[in-house]
Parts: sequence; structure tokens; C-alpha cells
Amino acid sequence: MLQSTPEWRQALTGYEMWSEAPPVTVLMAVHRGAPHLPDQLDSLTEQQHKNWSLVVSIDGEDDGSGQILDTHPSAARITRITGPGKGAAANFLHLMRRVDPGNYWAFSDQDDVWLPHKLGSAVKQLENVPWNQPAMYHSRSLITDGLLDNHRMSPSRPKPPSFANALVQNIAGGNTIVLNPAASRLVHAAAHDVEDVTIHDWWLYQLITGAGGVVLHDEAPSLLYRQHGANLIGANDGMRARARRLRMVMDGTYKRWMETNIAALKACAKYFTPENRRILRRVIAARRQPLPVRMKMLRDAGIHRQTQFASSVMWLSVILGRF
Repeated sequence: MLQSTPEWRQALTGYEMWSEAPPVTVLMAVHRGAPHLPDQLDSLTEQQHKNWSLVVSIDGEDDGSGQILDTHPSAARITRITGPGKGAAANFLHLMRRVDPGNYWAFSDQDDVWLPHKLGSAVKQLENVPWNQPAMYHSRSLITDGLLDNHRMSPSRPKPPSFANALVQNIAGGNTIVLNPAASRLVHAAAHDVEDVTIHDWWLYQLITGAGGVVLHDEAPSLLYRQHGANLIGANDGMRARARRLRMVMDGTYKRWMETNIAALKACAKYFTPENRRILRRVIAARRQPLPVRMKMLRDAGIHRQTQFASSVMWLSVILGRF
């Protein structure tokens, strides 16, 4: 199940087609997950796609999550490891480095509830991509309250996924992401090259698009996304979310995120297509230029967000020098 040496390109030559439902390895980062973890484990057990296993990295002091994992009816499918104790993004990176690639990979939060078709639908769509091309599936979610009531759909994504979009916006909720085997090998290799990422799902979107991979967006929801006081980021919809994004520009949070992202992208740029390496270099160079030159270089690079409001916030950050 676990290994430490990246072998992405070499391992591609050993890929085998499956005659039955292909195996999916689920990567779950846990931190004080006991209150909601049983619901998520139950929803995994109820997946229509039955060929899955789960690797859980428990970060920080165990609040009883370990006992829940050990006593759950699916315990035989579960492997536990110890997290690095540096937050959720680092914990997911830890999983990507430790888990053996080659299966489909799915990423799981500790407090959601997956709909029964989630894994099966993702694998079915990913199987249409050539086996040696990295591909990532993600979907919309049903956003709920802490009791899984008051459902509303997560935002749609009107523009096609691209590296130019991924540089400045994450459109893929990590709890919905499933990678094909080629992508799991790519991610496993690249995770050893980076030291830190802002958010693991944003980095996955950047890496897959940067490498010329396929990103499949499913308009149908695949899970119940539970919103409560302990959410790391929360749903990215509504006026409150818009106000939060503006605050992050004004207080420098977005600029710090961009700096962390760029450092990670530079570290794994060897996996990118020549065109996407050129886009990355142009964006990095533009950040150091006077405003008129900065604006022109970034427009030429094609960076964009999904909606008019989000694009306005992005260009505001450029104008204020907080990009």
C-alpha cells in the first residue's frame, strides 16, 4: 500500500487494464474528525463501486478517530498513518507522498457524506480518457448545514478548465476529486518535489492542467458537503464568500497564497507542457513589473477566472500590487 520513491514515468509502462471494477484508493486527511467521521465511513461502505480501500492520515492529537476507524465494519479496508502535524494541506501532501500510486485515487474530507454513485460515476467518466494521459474528475456538491439539511448546489463552472484559469482560481473541490492511474503517478512524483502548497486541491488542478492532462467537470453533485464551524475554507458561494475574497485581497492573504503556489509550480514545472511553462514564466515575471506592463503581460498570458465578479477581484489584486 505505501511507498516512498516516486516512479511515475517508469511505472506507466507497467499499467494493466482491469477486467473487473478497477481499484480506487481513497486518501483521507483527518484532524479531530470524530463527530462526523462515522457518517463518511458509512457513505464509503454504501458506494456502488465496491472495489475501494482507504488510507487515513491522522493529524495531531487523536480525538477518538482512530478507534472509530478500527471498529468500523470496513476496518479491514483501512490503513492508518500518522500525519505531519502541519495542517490539512501538508497532511494531504503527506498522503500523496506515502500512498503507492497506480490505482485510481479519490480524495476525501472527514465530515462529508458521499452519494452512492460518486466513485462509480467518476471512474466511468475517467475510463474514457486514454490510459497514459493524466486525468482528474471533479463535480459539484450539495452544500448542507451541520445536520445535512438545507441543501443547495455549489457554484457552476461556466468556463472550460485550463492552466491559465488554475493559476489564479481553484474550481475543483478536493472532496469531489478522483484521479486516474496516470494522474496518481504524476501527483505522487510531483508531491516529492514540492515543499508546501496553499490548498491541496488547487495544486492538483494546477498540476494536472499544467502537465496537459484532462480535467472532467461533472455538473451532477457527488456528495453532501457539510458546512459547520470547523470547516477550513467553507463553501465558495454567496455574498459572504464574495466579501471574504475581497478581504483576502486587501489583507494580503491572496498574495501570500500566490507566492506559495508559484514556489510549488516552479518546483514541479518539469512536468508541464512547454506552452504552460511559458505561461508560468510570464506570470512570474509580470508580478515584478510596473502596473501598465504587469497588466499587459498578464492579459497576454490569458489568466482568467470563471465569473465576472471573480475576475474583477483578481484584477483589483493586480492593480493594488497584491497579486
